[in-house]
Amino acid sequence: MPQTAIPCLLMRGGTSKGPFFRAADLPADTATRDKVLLAALGSPDKRQIDGLGGAHPLTSKVGIVAPSNRPGVDLEFLFAQLQPDKDTVDTTPNCGNMLAAVVPFALETGMVAAQGATSTFRVLTLNTDMACDITVQTPGGQVEYEGDARIDGAPGSSAPITINFLDTAGSVCSGLLPTGQVRDTITVSGAGFEPFTLDVTCIDNGMPLVIFRAADIGRTGYESVAELNADTALKAKIEALRLAISLKMGLGDVSQKNYPKMTLIAPPVNGGSVTTRSFIPHVCHDAIGVLAAVTVGTACVLEGSVCDGVAVMPAGITKKVSVEHPTGEFSVSLATDPANPQNVTEAALLRTARALMRGEVLVPASIWKGKEA
Repeated sequence: MPQTAIPCLLMRGGTSKGPFFRAADLPADTATRDKVLLAALGSPDKRQIDGLGGAHPLTSKVGIVAPSNRPGVDLEFLFAQLQPDKDTVDTTPNCGNMLAAVVPFALETGMVAAQGATSTFRVLTLNTDMACDITVQTPGGQVEYEGDARIDGAPGSSAPITINFLDTAGSVCSGLLPTGQVRDTITVSGAGFEPFTLDVTCIDNGMPLVIFRAADIGRTGYESVAELNADTALKAKIEALRLAISLKMGLGDVSQKNYPKMTLIAPPVNGGSVTTRSFIPHVCHDAIGVLAAVTVGTACVLEGSVCDGVAVMPAGITKKVSVEHPTGEFSVSLATDPANPQNVTEAALLRTARALMRGEVLVPASIWKGKEA
């Protein structure tokens, strides 16, 4: 039986990578679609040797794009997070990095047409009903990938892609502060370690995060990614904390979920606002996710959060928050309400993307025989 060929573009979005599909080219049935995506990436297998996956959560991602019929919306985007060694397809959280590749993909596939030297389209992320305006460079009616914009975590430079998030508070949780508090104190117990108590900020401004000071859990916050990934004692405590605090966040049992992300913070060391080490949620991120950076930045402007007294913040209503991470920094522009400085009214950032390969991914026909079958 011949394999089923599905058109796709392999794309880098920010510091992530994965195949992008037109929604119309995939099965309408969710269960069958997920089987197709698992086969396309080669999961479950830690090497993903039989698929397109890159053997890491950051390269085990999928973008699904469709034109929108909703008023004021140009494109609809569904993000899917796969894991190398699991058979899960999680479409609950957002991914701001893969989001950066949505408009280039739509332009490459003729889903939308360029508007001039730059093109701006409104994109609705179906995962959380989050809307944003994305601007890309389109001189001569073509996507421009080369330029001088640099983002830490991706090599070289590229054309800038600007993402202006319109409404990110409570993307997965019930609101910006899902526990109703800017800071919570929780005692955590589990097998293999003594009970411990620490302060956390539970916050969701595009990505559910649990933020806590590295010093409160016996670390500096400046450890390398390799050191933290090898720190089994720390990871056991973080997972126990994640499972316990998620109940207070109204997220229920998250043992099989990729959120909330767990973020250690420390004072900045390279002229930024705050230093981070982000677990996503079981592997330490080489950098930090786009929406995680937005959410950390938001916590930094909230008086009384765990970032208070740790983060070094600029003055003014609009603040540029430089979030340091293991491979550099991520700057987020946050605007606050003059009447209520703790109300974030705008979050904007810069990303880059590139189309890496176009063609067809082949999946076994025993999984799906295609649209015409």
